Amino acid sequence: MKLASVRLPIVTIDGPAGAGKSTAARWLAYTIQFKLIDTGALYRSLALMAMEKNVAFDDEFKLAELCKNLNVQFGNLELPVYPDKDAIPQVKIFCNSIDVTESIRSPEMGMAASNVSKLPAVREALLQLQRDFGAQGGIVMEGRDIGTVIFPEAEVKFYLEASVESRASRRQLELKQAGVELSYEQILKETKARDDQDMNRKIAPLKKASDAIVIDSTSKSFDDVVTLMASKVRDYIRKN
Repeated sequence: MKLASVRLPIVTIDGPAGAGKSTAARWLAYTIQFKLIDTGALYRSLALMAMEKNVAFDDEFKLAELCKNLNVQFGNLELPVYPDKDAIPQVKIFCNSIDVTESIRSPEMGMAASNVSKLPAVREALLQLQRDFGAQGGIVMEGRDIGTVIFPEAEVKFYLEASVESRASRRQLELKQAGVELSYEQILKETKARDDQDMNRKIAPLKKASDAIVIDSTSKSFDDVVTLMASKVRDYIRKN
């Protein structure tokens, strides 16, 4: 079967902060040659814009207005010319033509994104934008409510989870590699706070879709996780 002869599926990956969704999504999209859509980058970009324009993260009306001028674009997935085995596919993220790939990844922007994403007017403003990205299929989209709210009809859904301790350890390593030193205790506390905020918000809380394939990455390598995901996606394509 030629892949071009069918509508390729929408693949969603949901789960808590630090479970490895972003890394798994990048590797999966690169492996199966789907377009990667990082929905968290939309909310992080909005938070960054709000900070630059001195708009409070709880000012629902002004944040919704900012969404009207939010133009986020995703580059193509790339690997270094001579990648080592640990190389992670990278995608450039542009907000209103400015490269924000690095600036939106700080812990502060992560918490800010969680704050703005729980506001009904903001979620409504960005809902159609997210759906437009996936209208033609052939995408991998990760976030908190992709398989439950954004694309409840998605053909292949994953829920990636891991113990809170392992997620905090991974985050500490990521930050250290980026030159940011934070104690494990502080990161663990922030991770638990983020979980509580994401799972208990009134609008589109983090939860597993009833038809999602659940993968616990606590004791799995990213190779194992992505291999399993890619297998499930290819199984779907072969059968349809």
